[in-house]
Amino acid sequence: MNREYHRWFSPSLGREMELLVFGHGGARMLVFPTSKGKFYEWEDRGMMAALGHGLGNGHLQIYCVDSVDEESWYAWHKHPAERAWRHVQYENYLLNEVLPLAYSKNPTPYLIVAGASFGAYHAMNFALRHPDITNRVISMSGMFNIERWLGNYRDDNVYYNCPCLYMPNEFDEGRLRMLRRLDVIMAAGREDSNYEHNRWFSEMLWGKGVWNALRTWDGWAHDWPWWHQMIQLYVSGAN
Repeated sequence: MNREYHRWFSPSLGREMELLVFGHGGARMLVFPTSKGKFYEWEDRGMMAALGHGLGNGHLQIYCVDSVDEESWYAWHKHPAERAWRHVQYENYLLNEVLPLAYSKNPTPYLIVAGASFGAYHAMNFALRHPDITNRVISMSGMFNIERWLGNYRDDNVYYNCPCLYMPNEFDEGRLRMLRRLDVIMAAGREDSNYEHNRWFSEMLWGKGVWNALRTWDGWAHDWPWWHQMIQLYVSGAN
């Protein structure tokens, strides 16, 4: 299996950033780590092995990015405005640096974004903000309400990066048409504390005419053994 390590100074973030690329062709998949996770987390946790067949036969190419959660949403010592702005800079890094690298290596237009736990927030938020370039989002054990960590503070950067805020108020028909072309897959355990949130979010999307699949797993299902099974099932979009 092709494996590449990349590191460069990010103009968007003002610091060195690292990522791993797996596979040599096929659909591109942008993968976000869990809370404050590193770019090598999915490899270390066996997710690349779980997807080895698709990576080896050229059906899938995965880009595992680093997080800046400790500098953004998890930077409790910072004002919420600073935390939200750091996330905006992170998105600029993805849009202006990571995806151009992916396009240069692999012209396949199909883009999947995926993540588990807080990585699922990143994946869902990216997909809903950029449905023009995203085709499928796979959210595993996700929670999409970052505002609950910010007290009573709200500005545009907070609002437009909290899917629980901006999606219920999305009425632009142009954007809704693009959102309705997305494959949205959410998987959560019935006993996961995030499950009711996923169910509410699914119903809200359906209310906007946005197709989505909410897959309910038995038990808690909020850990790597379950995520191995989920990603194998849902990366193809067939389940």
